[in-house]
Amino acid sequence: MEVTGKIKMVGEAKNVGSGSFLKRELVVTTDEQYPQHILVEFVQDKCDLLNNYQVGEAVKVAINLRGREWVDPQGVTKYFNAIQGWRVERLAPNAPAQSSPPMPTADTFEPAANFKEEEHDDLPF
Repeated sequence: MEVTGKIKMVGEAKNVGSGSFLKRELVVTTDEQYPQHILVEFVQDKCDLLNNYQVGEAVKVAINLRGREWVDPQGVTKYFNAIQGWRVERLAPNAPAQSSPPMPTADTFEPAANFKEEEHDDLPF
């Protein structure tokens, strides 16, 4: 899966848990009618992927969705989701999202040769 948009925030690498687990956060704002601010986590050696990126750059981030189950001390089960990044690439500035083939114009159509109505009338009524 991928998230595409502009970088809103690049966090610093932090040690979490017992101190040996490294985590870094990136927020990407999507470019759509209702922009979304997507928090993507990079962990361990993937944290270094963010070193050369700045706020405002257009990027495409390859992600994995992660989910886990946790049972609290009272026996209640809870579920948590995370979006984990594993690749980042810059997008060309002002590049079109997708290029479409050119639309034909009226002068590119050729009239049918030897058109006879009875040959094309294959309707059953």
